[in-house]
Amino acid sequence: MRMKLLVCLITISFAAHYCGAAAENLADIKSEITKRHDEAVKRLQDWIGQVSIAAEDRGYPEGAEYMAQLARDAGFQQATVINTDGKPGVFATLDAGAAKTVGLYFMYDVKQFDPAEWTSPPTEARIVDKPPLGKVMIGRGAVNQKGPEAAFLAALHAIRGAGKQMPVNLVMVAEGEEEIGSPHVKQLAHRPEVRDALSKCVGVFMPHATQDLDGVVTVNLGSKGVIELELVSDGAKWGRGPAKDVHSSLKAMIDSPAWRLVHALNTLVSEDGNTIKIDSYPQPRPLSAEEKTMIANVSKIRNEANAKKQFSTQHWINDLPWQQANERLESQPTVNIEGLVGGYTGPGGKTILPHRAVAKIDMRLVPDMKAADALAALKAHLAKRGFGDIEVNMTGGYDPTSTSKDSALIQAQLAAYKKFGIDSLLWPRNAGSYPGYVFTGEPLKLAAGHFGLGHGSGAHAPDEYYVIESTNPKIQSFDGAVMSFVEYLFELAK
Repeated sequence: MRMKLLVCLITISFAAHYCGAAAENLADIKSEITKRHDEAVKRLQDWIGQVSIAAEDRGYPEGAEYMAQLARDAGFQQATVINTDGKPGVFATLDAGAAKTVGLYFMYDVKQFDPAEWTSPPTEARIVDKPPLGKVMIGRGAVNQKGPEAAFLAALHAIRGAGKQMPVNLVMVAEGEEEIGSPHVKQLAHRPEVRDALSKCVGVFMPHATQDLDGVVTVNLGSKGVIELELVSDGAKWGRGPAKDVHSSLKAMIDSPAWRLVHALNTLVSEDGNTIKIDSYPQPRPLSAEEKTMIANVSKIRNEANAKKQFSTQHWINDLPWQQANERLESQPTVNIEGLVGGYTGPGGKTILPHRAVAKIDMRLVPDMKAADALAALKAHLAKRGFGDIEVNMTGGYDPTSTSKDSALIQAQLAAYKKFGIDSLLWPRNAGSYPGYVFTGEPLKLAAGHFGLGHGSGAHAPDEYYVIESTNPKIQSFDGAVMSFVEYLFELAK
Protein backbone atom coordinates (compact mmCIF):
# COMPACT_ATOMS: atom_id res chain seq x y z
CA MET A 1 0.00 0.00 0.00
CA ARG A 2 2.85 2.34 0.95
CA MET A 3 4.59 1.58 -2.39
CA LYS A 4 1.38 2.34 -4.31
CA LEU A 5 1.03 5.63 -2.42
CA LEU A 6 4.65 6.54 -3.19
CA VAL A 7 4.18 5.78 -6.90
CA CYS A 8 1.00 7.86 -6.91
CA LEU A 9 2.72 10.82 -5.26
CA ILE A 10 5.63 10.63 -7.71
CA THR A 11 3.17 10.49 -10.61
CA ILE A 12 1.22 13.51 -9.34
CA SER A 13 4.43 15.43 -8.73
CA PHE A 14 5.71 14.62 -12.22
CA ALA A 15 2.37 15.60 -13.80
CA ALA A 16 2.32 18.91 -11.95
CA HIS A 17 5.91 19.60 -12.96
CA TYR A 18 5.12 18.68 -16.57
CA CYS A 19 2.06 20.94 -16.70
CA GLY A 20 4.04 23.81 -15.21
CA ALA A 21 6.86 23.25 -17.68
CA ALA A 22 4.39 23.05 -20.57
CA ALA A 23 2.77 26.33 -19.56
CA GLU A 24 6.20 27.96 -19.35
CA ASN A 25 7.11 26.55 -22.76
CA LEU A 26 3.98 28.00 -24.33
CA ALA A 27 4.59 31.39 -22.72
CA ASP A 28 8.06 31.44 -24.28
CA ILE A 29 6.58 30.46 -27.62
CA LYS A 30 3.90 33.14 -27.36
CA SER A 31 6.61 35.77 -26.83
CA GLU A 32 8.42 34.41 -29.88
CA ILE A 33 5.23 34.76 -31.96
CA THR A 34 5.01 38.44 -31.04
CA LYS A 35 8.69 38.91 -31.81
CA ARG A 36 8.30 37.28 -35.24
CA HIS A 37 5.01 38.95 -36.19
CA ASP A 38 6.38 41.14 -38.99
CA GLU A 39 8.35 38.37 -40.65
CA ALA A 40 5.34 36.02 -40.48
CA VAL A 41 3.03 38.60 -42.07
CA LYS A 42 5.64 39.33 -44.74
CA ARG A 43 5.90 35.58 -45.44
CA LEU A 44 2.16 35.48 -46.09
CA GLN A 45 2.28 38.56 -48.34
CA ASP A 46 5.10 37.07 -50.39
CA TRP A 47 3.23 33.78 -50.71
CA ILE A 48 0.09 35.54 -51.95
CA GLY A 49 2.32 37.18 -54.55
CA GLN A 50 3.36 33.71 -55.77
CA VAL A 51 0.16 32.85 -57.61
CA SER A 52 -0.72 29.31 -58.70
CA ILE A 53 -4.03 28.89 -60.56
CA ALA A 54 -4.62 25.40 -61.94
CA ALA A 55 -7.54 26.44 -64.16
CA GLU A 56 -5.27 28.91 -65.97
CA ASP A 57 -2.12 26.76 -65.86
CA ARG A 58 -0.48 29.68 -64.10
CA GLY A 59 2.36 29.43 -61.61
CA TYR A 60 3.53 25.85 -62.13
CA PRO A 61 5.85 24.28 -61.17
CA GLU A 62 6.99 27.40 -59.28
CA GLY A 63 4.09 27.17 -56.83
CA ALA A 64 5.02 23.65 -55.74
CA GLU A 65 8.69 24.54 -55.40
CA TYR A 66 7.72 27.59 -53.32
CA MET A 67 5.51 25.43 -51.09
CA ALA A 68 8.33 22.93 -50.57
CA GLN A 69 10.72 25.72 -49.58
CA LEU A 70 8.18 27.15 -47.12
CA ALA A 71 8.01 23.71 -45.49
CA ARG A 72 11.79 23.39 -45.28
CA ASP A 73 12.11 26.88 -43.81
CA ALA A 74 9.56 25.92 -41.12
CA GLY A 75 11.61 22.93 -40.00
CA PHE A 76 10.51 20.00 -42.18
CA GLN A 77 13.64 17.92 -42.74
CA GLN A 78 12.48 16.87 -46.18
CA ALA A 79 10.00 18.38 -48.62
CA THR A 80 9.74 16.74 -52.03
CA VAL A 81 7.89 17.99 -55.11
CA ILE A 82 5.94 15.04 -56.50
CA ASN A 83 4.64 15.07 -60.05
CA THR A 84 1.17 13.80 -60.91
CA ASP A 85 -0.72 13.56 -64.19
CA GLY A 86 -1.81 17.12 -63.42
CA LYS A 87 -0.13 19.73 -61.26
CA PRO A 88 2.64 18.74 -58.85
CA GLY A 89 2.13 18.25 -55.13
CA VAL A 90 4.46 18.39 -52.14
CA PHE A 91 5.18 15.67 -49.57
CA ALA A 92 7.05 16.80 -46.45
CA THR A 93 7.93 15.24 -43.10
CA LEU A 94 9.12 16.64 -39.80
CA ASP A 95 10.53 14.02 -37.43
CA ALA A 96 10.70 15.44 -33.91
CA GLY A 97 11.28 12.08 -32.28
CA ALA A 98 7.84 12.45 -30.71
CA ALA A 99 5.49 9.65 -29.69
CA LYS A 100 2.67 10.85 -31.95
CA THR A 101 2.47 11.90 -35.59
CA VAL A 102 -0.09 14.31 -37.09
CA GLY A 103 -0.99 14.74 -40.74
CA LEU A 104 -1.44 18.08 -42.50
CA TYR A 105 -3.36 18.83 -45.67
CA PHE A 106 -2.31 22.03 -47.45
CA MET A 107 -3.31 23.56 -50.78
CA TYR A 108 -1.05 26.05 -52.51
CA ASP A 109 -3.33 26.91 -55.44
CA VAL A 110 -5.97 29.67 -55.51
CA LYS A 111 -9.06 30.62 -57.48
CA GLN A 112 -9.02 32.83 -60.56
CA PHE A 113 -9.57 36.58 -60.18
CA ASP A 114 -10.30 39.73 -62.17
CA PRO A 115 -8.23 42.61 -60.73
CA ALA A 116 -10.80 45.13 -62.02
CA GLU A 117 -13.28 43.80 -59.44
CA TRP A 118 -10.95 44.38 -56.46
CA THR A 119 -10.38 47.53 -54.40
CA SER A 120 -6.66 46.71 -54.22
CA PRO A 121 -4.51 44.42 -56.41
CA PRO A 122 -5.24 40.79 -55.46
CA THR A 123 -1.57 39.73 -55.59
CA GLU A 124 -0.16 42.61 -53.51
CA ALA A 125 -1.69 41.49 -50.20
CA ARG A 126 -2.13 45.01 -48.88
CA ILE A 127 -3.09 45.53 -45.25
CA VAL A 128 -6.03 47.92 -45.02
CA ASP A 129 -8.52 49.14 -42.44
CA LYS A 130 -11.82 47.27 -42.57
CA PRO A 131 -14.21 48.60 -39.90
CA PRO A 132 -15.36 47.11 -37.58
CA LEU A 133 -12.92 44.20 -37.97
CA GLY A 134 -9.63 46.08 -37.77
CA LYS A 135 -6.69 45.68 -40.13
CA VAL A 136 -7.08 42.96 -42.73
CA MET A 137 -4.96 41.60 -45.55
CA ILE A 138 -6.71 41.66 -48.93
CA GLY A 139 -5.52 39.21 -51.54
CA ARG A 140 -6.39 36.09 -53.45
CA GLY A 141 -5.75 33.18 -51.11
CA ALA A 142 -5.75 35.42 -48.01
CA VAL A 143 -8.25 33.19 -46.19
CA ASN A 144 -8.55 30.30 -48.66
CA GLN A 145 -6.12 28.96 -47.57
CA LYS A 146 -2.75 30.72 -47.46
CA GLY A 147 -3.57 32.92 -44.46
CA PRO A 148 -4.37 30.06 -42.05
CA GLU A 149 -1.61 27.90 -43.54
CA ALA A 150 0.93 30.72 -43.10
CA ALA A 151 -0.25 31.08 -39.49
CA PHE A 152 0.45 27.39 -38.95
CA LEU A 153 3.92 27.71 -40.47
CA ALA A 154 4.50 30.72 -38.21
CA ALA A 155 3.68 28.48 -35.24
CA LEU A 156 6.44 26.09 -36.26
CA HIS A 157 8.91 28.97 -36.64
CA ALA A 158 7.97 30.24 -33.18
CA ILE A 159 8.34 26.84 -31.49
CA ARG A 160 11.78 26.38 -32.99
CA GLY A 161 12.73 30.03 -32.40
CA ALA A 162 11.91 29.64 -28.72
CA GLY A 163 14.30 26.69 -28.57
CA LYS A 164 11.51 24.23 -27.81
CA GLN A 165 11.00 20.70 -29.04
CA MET A 166 8.14 20.03 -31.43
CA PRO A 167 5.53 18.04 -29.48
CA VAL A 168 4.49 15.86 -32.45
CA ASN A 169 5.93 14.63 -35.72
CA LEU A 170 4.31 16.03 -38.88
CA VAL A 171 3.44 14.63 -42.30
CA MET A 172 2.36 17.22 -44.88
CA VAL A 173 0.50 16.62 -48.12
CA ALA A 174 0.13 19.80 -50.20
CA GLU A 175 -1.62 19.86 -53.55
CA GLY A 176 -1.92 22.37 -56.35
CA GLU A 177 -5.30 21.43 -57.84
CA GLU A 178 -7.77 21.88 -54.97
CA GLU A 179 -9.57 24.69 -56.76
CA ILE A 180 -10.33 22.50 -59.78
CA GLY A 181 -11.71 19.60 -57.76
CA SER A 182 -8.47 17.76 -56.89
CA PRO A 183 -8.51 15.40 -59.89
CA HIS A 184 -5.09 13.91 -59.08
CA VAL A 185 -4.87 14.12 -55.29
CA LYS A 186 -5.00 10.31 -54.97
CA GLN A 187 -1.81 10.05 -56.99
CA LEU A 188 -0.19 12.19 -54.30
CA ALA A 189 -1.77 11.03 -51.04
CA HIS A 190 -1.85 7.31 -51.92
CA ARG A 191 1.67 7.17 -53.31
CA PRO A 192 3.36 4.33 -51.32
CA GLU A 193 5.82 6.42 -49.29
CA VAL A 194 3.19 9.09 -48.61
CA ARG A 195 0.53 6.56 -47.66
CA ASP A 196 2.97 4.77 -45.34
CA ALA A 197 3.84 8.03 -43.58
CA LEU A 198 0.18 9.01 -43.24
CA SER A 199 -0.75 5.59 -41.86
CA LYS A 200 1.22 6.44 -38.71
CA CYS A 201 -0.84 9.61 -38.07
CA VAL A 202 -3.53 10.06 -35.43
CA GLY A 203 -5.42 12.13 -38.01
CA VAL A 204 -5.09 14.84 -40.63
CA PHE A 205 -6.15 18.48 -40.38
CA MET A 206 -6.21 21.52 -42.61
CA PRO A 207 -5.37 24.95 -41.14
CA HIS A 208 -8.50 27.10 -41.21
CA ALA A 209 -9.97 30.39 -39.97
CA THR A 210 -12.93 29.11 -37.99
CA GLN A 211 -14.27 32.21 -36.25
CA ASP A 212 -17.35 33.95 -37.61
CA LEU A 213 -18.14 37.66 -37.19
CA ASP A 214 -19.25 37.02 -33.59
CA GLY A 215 -16.16 34.96 -32.77
CA VAL A 216 -18.22 31.76 -32.65
CA VAL A 217 -16.26 28.59 -33.49
CA THR A 218 -17.74 25.42 -34.93
CA VAL A 219 -15.86 22.14 -35.15
CA ASN A 220 -16.79 20.42 -38.40
CA LEU A 221 -17.18 16.64 -38.32
CA GLY A 222 -16.87 16.35 -42.08
CA SER A 223 -17.33 18.11 -45.39
CA LYS A 224 -19.60 17.76 -48.38
CA GLY A 225 -18.26 16.07 -51.46
CA VAL A 226 -18.33 17.77 -54.84
CA ILE A 227 -18.36 17.18 -58.57
CA GLU A 228 -17.17 19.93 -60.91
CA LEU A 229 -18.13 19.57 -64.54
CA GLU A 230 -19.11 21.27 -67.78
CA LEU A 231 -22.23 20.61 -69.83
CA VAL A 232 -21.52 21.44 -73.47
CA SER A 233 -24.15 21.89 -76.17
CA ASP A 234 -22.50 21.97 -79.59
CA GLY A 235 -24.25 22.26 -82.95
CA ALA A 236 -21.79 19.98 -84.72
CA LYS A 237 -22.20 17.14 -82.22
CA TRP A 238 -25.96 17.65 -81.96
CA GLY A 239 -26.32 17.44 -85.71
CA ARG A 240 -28.69 20.40 -85.62
CA GLY A 241 -28.00 24.09 -85.29
CA PRO A 242 -24.90 25.70 -86.79
CA ALA A 243 -21.42 24.15 -86.68
CA LYS A 244 -20.03 27.69 -86.41
CA ASP A 245 -21.47 31.03 -85.28
CA VAL A 246 -23.89 32.49 -87.82
CA HIS A 247 -26.04 35.64 -88.12
CA SER A 248 -28.89 35.75 -85.59
CA SER A 249 -31.49 36.37 -88.31
CA LEU A 250 -31.04 32.73 -89.24
CA LYS A 251 -32.65 31.67 -85.94
CA ALA A 252 -35.89 31.70 -87.93
CA MET A 253 -34.71 28.57 -89.73
CA ILE A 254 -31.84 27.08 -87.66
CA ASP A 255 -31.95 25.48 -84.21
CA SER A 256 -30.05 27.02 -81.27
CA PRO A 257 -27.53 24.98 -79.21
CA ALA A 258 -27.76 27.64 -76.50
CA TRP A 259 -31.50 27.18 -76.05
CA ARG A 260 -30.96 23.41 -76.09
CA LEU A 261 -28.59 23.75 -73.18
CA VAL A 262 -31.11 25.90 -71.28
CA HIS A 263 -33.83 23.28 -71.74
CA ALA A 264 -31.46 20.49 -70.64
CA LEU A 265 -30.58 22.44 -67.50
CA ASN A 266 -34.28 22.93 -66.73
CA THR A 267 -34.72 19.15 -66.44
CA LEU A 268 -32.13 18.88 -63.67
CA VAL A 269 -33.99 20.87 -61.02
CA SER A 270 -37.43 22.08 -59.97
CA GLU A 271 -38.84 25.32 -61.38
CA ASP A 272 -37.31 27.37 -58.56
CA GLY A 273 -33.94 25.62 -59.01
CA ASN A 274 -33.88 24.35 -55.43
CA THR A 275 -34.86 20.67 -55.67
CA ILE A 276 -32.83 18.13 -57.67
CA LYS A 277 -34.92 16.27 -60.28
CA ILE A 278 -32.24 14.07 -61.82
CA ASP A 279 -33.64 10.58 -62.43
CA SER A 280 -32.30 7.86 -60.08
CA TYR A 281 -30.08 10.38 -58.31
CA PRO A 282 -28.36 9.04 -55.15
CA GLN A 283 -30.32 9.85 -52.03
CA PRO A 284 -28.70 11.67 -49.11
CA ARG A 285 -28.64 10.21 -45.63
CA PRO A 286 -31.17 12.04 -43.42
CA LEU A 287 -29.87 14.07 -40.53
CA SER A 288 -29.61 12.06 -37.32
CA ALA A 289 -31.15 13.26 -34.07
CA GLU A 290 -27.64 14.07 -32.82
CA GLU A 291 -26.90 16.16 -35.93
CA LYS A 292 -30.19 18.04 -35.58
CA THR A 293 -29.27 18.82 -31.97
CA MET A 294 -25.89 20.17 -33.10
CA ILE A 295 -27.59 22.42 -35.63
CA ALA A 296 -30.15 23.63 -33.09
CA ASN A 297 -27.39 24.50 -30.62
CA VAL A 298 -25.38 26.46 -33.18
CA SER A 299 -28.46 28.22 -34.56
CA LYS A 300 -29.21 29.60 -31.10
CA ILE A 301 -25.77 31.18 -30.86
CA ARG A 302 -24.85 32.21 -34.40
CA ASN A 303 -26.31 35.52 -35.48
CA GLU A 304 -28.65 35.19 -38.45
CA ALA A 305 -28.46 38.86 -39.39
CA ASN A 306 -24.67 38.74 -39.48
CA ALA A 307 -24.80 35.62 -41.65
CA LYS A 308 -27.10 37.33 -44.15
CA LYS A 309 -24.80 40.34 -44.18
CA GLN A 310 -21.73 38.18 -44.70
CA PHE A 311 -23.35 36.29 -47.57
CA SER A 312 -25.01 39.45 -49.00
CA THR A 313 -28.50 37.95 -49.09
CA GLN A 314 -31.87 38.97 -47.69
CA HIS A 315 -33.67 35.62 -47.73
CA TRP A 316 -32.99 31.92 -47.30
CA ILE A 317 -34.64 29.43 -49.66
CA ASN A 318 -38.41 29.34 -49.14
CA ASP A 319 -37.94 32.02 -46.44
CA LEU A 320 -37.05 29.23 -44.03
CA PRO A 321 -36.45 30.11 -40.38
CA TRP A 322 -32.78 30.22 -39.35
CA GLN A 323 -32.58 26.74 -37.82
CA GLN A 324 -34.43 25.09 -40.70
CA ALA A 325 -32.23 26.93 -43.21
CA ASN A 326 -29.17 25.49 -41.46
CA GLU A 327 -30.69 22.02 -41.49
CA ARG A 328 -31.20 22.36 -45.22
CA LEU A 329 -27.62 23.58 -45.66
CA GLU A 330 -26.29 20.53 -43.85
CA SER A 331 -28.58 17.84 -45.24
CA GLN A 332 -29.15 18.70 -48.90
CA PRO A 333 -27.07 18.04 -52.00
CA THR A 334 -27.01 20.81 -54.60
CA VAL A 335 -26.84 21.35 -58.35
CA ASN A 336 -25.42 24.82 -58.89
CA ILE A 337 -24.70 26.79 -62.06
CA GLU A 338 -21.31 28.45 -61.58
CA GLY A 339 -21.43 30.13 -64.97
CA LEU A 340 -23.06 30.12 -68.40
CA VAL A 341 -20.86 30.81 -71.39
CA GLY A 342 -21.99 31.05 -74.99
CA GLY A 343 -21.73 33.39 -77.92
CA TYR A 344 -20.86 37.03 -77.48
CA THR A 345 -20.54 38.47 -73.95
CA GLY A 346 -18.66 41.72 -74.59
CA PRO A 347 -19.94 45.31 -74.58
CA GLY A 348 -22.94 46.15 -76.70
CA GLY A 349 -24.65 43.54 -78.83
CA LYS A 350 -23.45 41.18 -81.53
CA THR A 351 -26.27 39.57 -83.41
CA ILE A 352 -25.12 35.98 -83.76
CA LEU A 353 -26.56 32.52 -83.31
CA PRO A 354 -23.86 30.76 -81.25
CA HIS A 355 -22.84 27.27 -82.32
CA ARG A 356 -21.78 26.31 -78.79
CA ALA A 357 -22.87 26.96 -75.20
CA VAL A 358 -21.36 25.75 -71.93
CA ALA A 359 -22.71 25.52 -68.39
CA LYS A 360 -20.17 25.19 -65.59
CA ILE A 361 -21.77 23.14 -62.83
CA ASP A 362 -20.86 22.06 -59.32
CA MET A 363 -22.82 19.40 -57.47
CA ARG A 364 -22.37 19.13 -53.69
CA LEU A 365 -22.79 15.71 -52.09
CA VAL A 366 -23.63 14.62 -48.55
CA PRO A 367 -23.30 11.22 -46.85
CA ASP A 368 -24.05 8.53 -48.13
CA MET A 369 -23.73 9.82 -51.71
CA LYS A 370 -20.86 8.83 -54.01
CA ALA A 371 -19.42 11.07 -56.71
CA ALA A 372 -19.30 8.22 -59.25
CA ASP A 373 -22.99 7.39 -58.69
CA ALA A 374 -24.08 11.03 -59.02
CA LEU A 375 -22.15 11.48 -62.26
CA ALA A 376 -23.58 8.28 -63.73
CA ALA A 377 -27.13 9.35 -62.82
CA LEU A 378 -26.65 12.75 -64.49
CA LYS A 379 -25.42 11.19 -67.74
CA ALA A 380 -28.25 8.63 -67.78
CA HIS A 381 -30.82 11.34 -67.03
CA LEU A 382 -29.71 13.52 -69.96
CA ALA A 383 -29.73 10.55 -72.33
CA LYS A 384 -33.18 9.47 -71.17
CA ARG A 385 -34.56 13.00 -71.65
CA GLY A 386 -33.22 13.18 -75.21
CA PHE A 387 -30.10 15.21 -74.46
CA GLY A 388 -27.52 12.48 -75.01
CA ASP A 389 -25.55 14.71 -77.37
CA ILE A 390 -24.73 17.16 -74.56
CA GLU A 391 -21.20 16.52 -73.39
CA VAL A 392 -20.63 15.93 -69.67
CA ASN A 393 -17.02 16.74 -68.90
CA MET A 394 -16.12 16.14 -65.25
CA THR A 395 -13.06 18.19 -64.31
CA GLY A 396 -12.73 17.07 -60.69
CA GLY A 397 -14.58 15.85 -57.64
CA TYR A 398 -14.77 13.40 -54.75
CA ASP A 399 -16.95 11.89 -52.03
CA PRO A 400 -18.03 13.56 -48.76
CA THR A 401 -16.17 12.93 -45.49
CA SER A 402 -17.20 12.12 -41.92
CA THR A 403 -15.19 11.96 -38.70
CA SER A 404 -16.27 10.87 -35.23
CA LYS A 405 -16.57 13.53 -32.56
CA ASP A 406 -14.83 11.08 -30.22
CA SER A 407 -11.65 10.90 -32.32
CA ALA A 408 -8.43 12.19 -30.73
CA LEU A 409 -8.18 14.79 -33.53
CA ILE A 410 -11.55 16.35 -32.72
CA GLN A 411 -11.24 16.09 -28.94
CA ALA A 412 -7.91 17.92 -29.11
CA GLN A 413 -9.61 20.69 -31.09
CA LEU A 414 -12.28 21.14 -28.43
CA ALA A 415 -9.62 21.23 -25.70
CA ALA A 416 -7.40 23.70 -27.58
CA TYR A 417 -10.28 26.11 -28.19
CA LYS A 418 -11.16 25.83 -24.51
CA LYS A 419 -7.68 27.19 -23.68
CA PHE A 420 -8.81 30.42 -25.37
CA GLY A 421 -12.03 30.52 -23.36
CA ILE A 422 -14.07 29.34 -26.33
CA ASP A 423 -16.80 26.75 -25.95
CA SER A 424 -16.73 25.54 -29.54
CA LEU A 425 -19.78 23.90 -31.05
CA LEU A 426 -19.96 20.65 -32.96
CA TRP A 427 -21.27 20.95 -36.53
CA PRO A 428 -22.21 17.99 -38.74
CA ARG A 429 -20.17 19.03 -41.78
CA ASN A 430 -18.70 21.91 -43.69
CA ALA A 431 -21.05 22.90 -46.52
CA GLY A 432 -17.97 23.46 -48.66
CA SER A 433 -15.71 20.71 -49.90
CA TYR A 434 -12.11 19.58 -49.73
CA PRO A 435 -10.56 16.23 -50.74
CA GLY A 436 -10.48 14.79 -47.23
CA TYR A 437 -11.85 11.55 -48.63
CA VAL A 438 -8.28 10.48 -49.49
CA PHE A 439 -7.61 10.42 -45.74
CA THR A 440 -10.95 9.28 -44.30
CA GLY A 441 -11.62 6.62 -46.94
CA GLU A 442 -9.78 3.45 -47.91
CA PRO A 443 -7.04 2.55 -47.29
CA LEU A 444 -6.12 5.06 -44.54
CA LYS A 445 -9.43 5.54 -42.71
CA LEU A 446 -8.08 8.44 -40.65
CA ALA A 447 -9.91 11.16 -38.76
CA ALA A 448 -9.76 14.46 -40.67
CA GLY A 449 -10.93 18.00 -40.09
CA HIS A 450 -10.15 21.71 -39.97
CA PHE A 451 -8.68 23.77 -37.15
CA GLY A 452 -7.57 27.31 -36.36
CA LEU A 453 -8.70 30.56 -34.79
CA GLY A 454 -8.92 33.82 -36.71
CA HIS A 455 -11.40 35.22 -39.20
CA GLY A 456 -11.57 35.91 -42.91
CA SER A 457 -14.08 35.88 -45.72
CA GLY A 458 -14.57 36.42 -49.44
CA ALA A 459 -13.17 33.09 -50.61
CA HIS A 460 -13.50 32.84 -54.42
CA ALA A 461 -14.80 36.44 -54.51
CA PRO A 462 -13.29 39.92 -54.94
CA ASP A 463 -11.62 41.51 -51.88
CA GLU A 464 -10.98 38.20 -50.12
CA TYR A 465 -9.54 39.07 -46.71
CA TYR A 466 -7.91 37.68 -43.56
CA VAL A 467 -7.80 39.56 -40.24
CA ILE A 468 -4.29 40.62 -39.17
CA GLU A 469 -5.04 43.00 -36.29
CA SER A 470 -8.48 42.52 -34.77
CA THR A 471 -10.40 45.31 -33.04
CA ASN A 472 -13.08 42.80 -32.00
CA PRO A 473 -12.07 41.11 -28.72
CA LYS A 474 -14.03 38.03 -29.75
CA ILE A 475 -11.93 37.49 -32.89
CA GLN A 476 -8.26 36.57 -32.75
CA SER A 477 -5.64 38.57 -34.63
CA PHE A 478 -3.03 36.84 -36.77
CA ASP A 479 -0.80 36.20 -33.76
CA GLY A 480 -3.73 34.65 -31.91
CA ALA A 481 -4.35 32.34 -34.86
CA VAL A 482 -0.67 31.35 -34.75
CA MET A 483 -0.92 30.62 -31.04
CA SER A 484 -4.01 28.48 -31.56
CA PHE A 485 -1.95 26.12 -33.70
CA VAL A 486 0.72 25.93 -30.98
CA GLU A 487 -1.94 25.00 -28.42
CA TYR A 488 -3.41 22.41 -30.79
CA LEU A 489 -0.09 20.69 -31.45
CA PHE A 490 0.58 20.37 -27.73
CA GLU A 491 -2.94 19.06 -27.15
CA LEU A 492 -2.47 16.46 -29.89
CA ALA A 493 0.72 15.30 -28.16
CA LYS A 494 -1.12 14.32 -24.96
